[in-house]
Amino acid sequence: MFIRPAILFLFGAMACANPGSTSTMDTAPSSTQQDNPYYSRTDTTHLNVSDAEWKRILPADVYQVARQQGTERAFTGKYWDADGLGMYYCAVCGNALFRSDSKFASSCGWPSFYQALRPNSVRYEEDKSHGMIRTEVLCGRCDSHLGHIFDDGPPPTGKRFCMNSIVLDFEADNK
Repeated sequence: MFIRPAILFLFGAMACANPGSTSTMDTAPSSTQQDNPYYSRTDTTHLNVSDAEWKRILPADVYQVARQQGTERAFTGKYWDADGLGMYYCAVCGNALFRSDSKFASSCGWPSFYQALRPNSVRYEEDKSHGMIRTEVLCGRCDSHLGHIFDDGPPPTGKRFCMNSIVLDFEADNK
């Protein structure tokens, strides 16, 4: 009776493992930035861009998570175990989202933060997908799906912003 769940757990853990993962973070401009006229790390004006335009501009994998509320597999994103000092930005529009000093090791397989950079960096919506009731986190500038927030984080907020690496860009402080 307990063998089947154990086998499923082991299979799931192996499928999510990323043996090539390192905590080295690429800070070079992404393809999302290069071909995106809406990408800015200084402009905080809310964007009203059509879904068709985002689909034309964004790489398919970024579009799937950011605009169709997808989720990358746990332990596969480039920032889940990253520990460099710097700033995390929305990979879709360049909006500043999180400082690395609010990032913590949550062991969930996605980059986790206990607070957003500023109150309007992100916004929240109720998410009733997949038979659960959760709080979705969206970029405050472009409304792209970033991940979800949970009430099981560390002090001082008790929050865990569980984000998808693919919709984040990172810039190291030493740049």
